[in-house]
Order: sequence, then structure tokens, then C-alpha cells
Amino acid sequence: AVAAGPRPPLTVPRTVWPGVAATVRPAPKPEPRRIGPFTRGQWAGVVIVGGGGLLVAAALAVFFVRWFLSLDFMQDFLVTYPGEYHLPDTAPVGFPAWLGWQHFFNAFLMVLIIRTGLQVRTEKRPTVFWTPRGDKKGKTSLTIWLHQALDVLWLANGVIFVVLLFVSGQWMRIVPTSWEVFPNALSAVLQYISLDWPTENGWVNYNSIQQLAYFATVFIAAPLAALTGWRMGALWPKNATALNKAYPVEWARTLHFPVMIYFVAFIAVHVALVMSTGALRNLNHMYAAQGSVDPNAYADNWTGFWLFIASIVVTAGAWIAARPLVVAPVARLFGTVSGR
Repeated sequence: AVAAGPRPPLTVPRTVWPGVAATVRPAPKPEPRRIGPFTRGQWAGVVIVGGGGLLVAAALAVFFVRWFLSLDFMQDFLVTYPGEYHLPDTAPVGFPAWLGWQHFFNAFLMVLIIRTGLQVRTEKRPTVFWTPRGDKKGKTSLTIWLHQALDVLWLANGVIFVVLLFVSGQWMRIVPTSWEVFPNALSAVLQYISLDWPTENGWVNYNSIQQLAYFATVFIAAPLAALTGWRMGALWPKNATALNKAYPVEWARTLHFPVMIYFVAFIAVHVALVMSTGALRNLNHMYAAQGSVDPNAYADNWTGFWLFIASIVVTAGAWIAARPLVVAPVARLFGTVSGR
């Protein structure tokens, strides 16, 4: 039975008294701060263990591929497919100045698009909004407006690039013109893994893995990014029932982020290979439009390097400036900017 009233007094002298533990409880330890699914210590363990595992796997891959390429039939394969094939006789040699400008502007916009895209993905409660003048219901966050405005500039730059690519004949450098591109690409990949890298001169001809990578980036990944972004953006017709059913927004959301990951991976690998396969020569090709059929030419010319550094400074400045204080005055030229 449960006592209904106060406990009756003791009938014997009290000999036991409650200690400190009966009234004082230790404060619970605070939860460790997590970055994503793991704490900092756990992330350090993941990096150490995962990095060590990757290094061991990479070393094993290098040893295996070097042994594989030493076999007689693979030596014959490398002679037949050295990693590149001859371009058509009408293919241009070298890079025009407009291509260097396009390359810089594309990289500049791509970095800002990735930055704002990640902000859009992680932004929970926007503090600044943009509303078009003719559509009061089209209110959106200033971050989304900046992301879409950069997308428009990137698309315009891309259209100009593709038109000039075909007008000048430069398309033959990044569009495969022979089925030999595939065995040559396999040859180039094996040579890269073996650390005995293929000899190439980008001023004259890309190797086949470069050609396939540039083709996929320009003609597959870029259109996918544009189409999925358009589907999720404000310019998509909201009342087009049949069109919305044929192309659900869920498809676009599923594809858009992996395409961005592809661009990030492409940029990282691209920059790493540019720097490790003759940085001064490669930077002169793309930033200074200087090169020669001699692969060793311009190997000690610093013009392209300093232009590259200037482009990094400009891009870093834009990265820092991409915040409401700087973006809002520009956004007001096209609509109304307001707070929460």
C-alpha cells in the first residue's frame, strides 16, 4: 500500500544520515561538438586511418601497374597506343587569346557558383531576400538570387565559348575524332598510375584521357548542371503540368548536387596535373597564349604563372565579397532587397 500522508516518525534513534551524493549530482559532461556525423577526434581518426589506407592502396596499384606494363604484350600495346592519336590535318595548333580569357572567366564563375550553391544547400533561415519588381510572389533569398545570376553569366560565357570553339576549329582538340581515343585513354590512365607519365604537349594535342575529360565536362556535365538548375530555378514554368510531370523536380534535385561534386573533383585533379606536369609551360599555354611545338619551350617563362596568380587573387577577392553587404546594391538594380 502507498502511504497517503507524511511518513510517521522513527520509533528508534536515527543512526544513518544521507551523504553528499544523496543531494548533489555531478553535472553531466557536455556532448562533444560534432562536425557532420563525427566529432573532431573521430574525424582525425578517419583521416589518419583512411589516408593511410589510401596510401597503401595507391602504392599497391603503382607496383601492380608497373609490373603489368612490363609484360611483352603490354609493351606492344603502349607502342601502338602511346596515349594520344593524331588530330585531323585541319586541327589548329596552340591556344588563341580568347580561349585564355574564357578559361579564366569560366573558372572564376564556377568557383562562385560552387560557393553559393553550398550556401543555398546549407542555409536554414535566410536573413536577406530579393523580390523581382514585376512579381511580388517571386520572393527568394539573396543567396539564391546570386547563385542564379552567376548561373546566367556562366551559361552566356559557355554559349560564347562553344560558338568560338566550332568557328575556330578548336573543337577538334576536345571532341574525339577517332575510335582510337578509347585504347589511347586506357594507355594514358595506366601510365599515370604507374607514375611514368605520358609525354605530351598540350599546345599541339591533348592526350586521350584529357580529351575525354574535357569533352565530358563541356558537353555532358555542363548541360546537366544547366538543365537541373533551370528545373529548380524561378525561370521554370510552374503551371506547365505536362512538362512538370515529364521532368519532375525530384530528378533535378537528385542530379544537381552530384554534378557539382564532379566539377569539384575535376577542378582538383585538373589543377594538380597542371602543376605537376610542367607548371610554367602549362600556365603559359592557357594564361599567356604562349607555346611551341617543342614541348620544352617556355618551360622557364613566368608570364603565365603571374597571370595565374592574378586570377587567383581576383577570384579570392570575389569569394570574400560575395556577401549581402556587397551583393545587395547590385541586386537592387534588378529588384527589391529586404530583410526578414
